[in-house]
Amino acid sequence: MIHMVEDIHLTKRLLEQFLVVADEKHFGRAAERLFMSQPPLSQSIQRLERGLGVRLFERGPGGVSLTAAGEVFAVDAQRLLDTQSAAIERVRRVASGLDGDVRVGYVSILSHHYLPGLLRSAAEELPGLRVHLHQDSSAAVAEMVRSGMLDLGFLRDPSPLSAELVTHDFAVERLAAALPHDHPLAGADEIGLDDLRDEDFVLPDAAALPALAQQVQLACRDAGFTPRGRAVADDLTGLFSYVASGLCVSLLPEGLRDFPIPGVAFAALRGASRFLETTVVGVHRPEADAAVLRLLELIDRLTPA
Repeated sequence: MIHMVEDIHLTKRLLEQFLVVADEKHFGRAAERLFMSQPPLSQSIQRLERGLGVRLFERGPGGVSLTAAGEVFAVDAQRLLDTQSAAIERVRRVASGLDGDVRVGYVSILSHHYLPGLLRSAAEELPGLRVHLHQDSSAAVAEMVRSGMLDLGFLRDPSPLSAELVTHDFAVERLAAALPHDHPLAGADEIGLDDLRDEDFVLPDAAALPALAQQVQLACRDAGFTPRGRAVADDLTGLFSYVASGLCVSLLPEGLRDFPIPGVAFAALRGASRFLETTVVGVHRPEADAAVLRLLELIDRLTPA
């Protein structure tokens, strides 16, 4: 046994040299395999033995063999190399957005319209990425992204937003009239917004859905009237509920007509008013990591131009 102990750094190169010698059981063949001369290899193994304070090899005229300590160290050395390689690969995957966790916020019906395709594609193309979902109002999602509680938010109601957030537009949807199923206009394919001037409206709450609330007001004003508010709701499900009750009409993104809701009928709105269009966006902080950017690339590819 070697009793003298000196400081030793178990570098990847040193561990690889030891394992090649252990495999070849011959310094000359090991040196050829490592593309180096034999003396430096012998010196490296001797330093390793002095650093560990044990003899790893029995030397003989025909080559070398592992000692009992060497047999044990060979197993641990391979484990160290495997762990190191896995750590390097993992940190590279995380840095490239291929691995890790990303927290995604969204608003109500977006979970049915856009998220399923995104989650399916992420599972196929980024299997190491774990997506954690959180549903809330537009205002709450935007604030959670700004504060760092969420990494990415998908909003249908994107403004006004904090200047600290970056927005990424990925879809434009027109507003449509949401009508009770027994409304006289419920069977129409298309109506004018001014056809609703005498109706009671359920309006989006200006605090929870600020942009949609403003958009409804401006679109109606563009059509020559102010909507007569009978009720207010702070999310889309609340708006739907009032319409389904038969008490009110509302204006909602027409993409929602793809999801049959009992008691609610949709009619497209004629006209070129810019207030009849709403933008769906992703929001994130400027320092967003690679996983966020990967998800934004996916949603771009999934969303028709």
